[in-house]
Amino acid sequence: MSNANMRVIATLAKAVLGDREGTKALDTLHVAPALMAERGPTVSRAAFAMAMNVALFHDLLRRVPSGATYVADTLARGERVTFDHGALRTIRLPLGPTGALPGGEDAFTRIFVPLGYRMATVYPLDRLKMTGRAYTHADHPDAIPQFFLSQLHVDRFDAEFSDAAARVFGTSRDPLDDQAQSVLARYRDGQPVPLADALTALPTILSAFDRQHDAPAFADYQLLLSRSNEAAWIATEGNAFNHATDRVADVAALADRLRAADHPIKERLEISATGRVRQTALRADSVERRFADGQARPVPGSFFEFISRDIDPATGGLDLAFDTGNATGIFAMTRAGA
Repeated sequence: MSNANMRVIATLAKAVLGDREGTKALDTLHVAPALMAERGPTVSRAAFAMAMNVALFHDLLRRVPSGATYVADTLARGERVTFDHGALRTIRLPLGPTGALPGGEDAFTRIFVPLGYRMATVYPLDRLKMTGRAYTHADHPDAIPQFFLSQLHVDRFDAEFSDAAARVFGTSRDPLDDQAQSVLARYRDGQPVPLADALTALPTILSAFDRQHDAPAFADYQLLLSRSNEAAWIATEGNAFNHATDRVADVAALADRLRAADHPIKERLEISATGRVRQTALRADSVERRFADGQARPVPGSFFEFISRDIDPATGGLDLAFDTGNATGIFAMTRAGA
């Protein structure tokens, strides 16, 4: 089949996941027909962003058995997942970059902005010594998943914490090679990106959503954990998807159904100040991670979330906002022992 006849998102997804898993991932998600219909020898920034999200969602299910079980049940009911947003955690050291990696959220804004994402709102997460920012796609804000990108501020902690953070995260590598950065630069400049170049760059860009630093010393992990569950989580999981979210019609009814079926669901809903955004989540699955001493230990991994969004009467459109209180409550899903 010629490039002109290829469905771009399907081609990209199958290239990085394989034909079988790529087809499965696409069949799992609601993908807007306008996005899926794109064909041709070049790839729009919207199609690239959607294919990236399809692959990230697939990776999260691979790491989160409780989420995979929920999705399998959803498909068995004849439904699909509406992928609302994915969440990432980053860390900013007091002095510039994090090893070879740009500091904090800069490691991802250099990906998001060229692909058409725009920062929508800032959410102070002061109890966690973090700041969250929502990134919404400019071309298809309702159809392409948002990102909730959070940054932990090391300079808000004590010197002992700062020293441990420098030892752990100072070994970070930059996963983006020249070819991937060239593709992002072309998107940033509004230039067409040939399908062949997009196919080469996508796996490299996906590799940014992972841990870039060396395995931490267990003593450093324990010290970070004593001050911040979120810092400890980043120490073992890095910049992997922290959670992915299914947008559902009635999150309260879904929570009741999952609780009755003994899914590890959060005890109460998080409700925004406006009342229009309601969230809950499954507790993070435990994963085994190897530390610098070579010993593997159980730590909290990623998790799966659910959200209901009402219409915003001011705009007449879906309320795509987040909420500081909601986010703080949802972050608790990865606390050790939660």
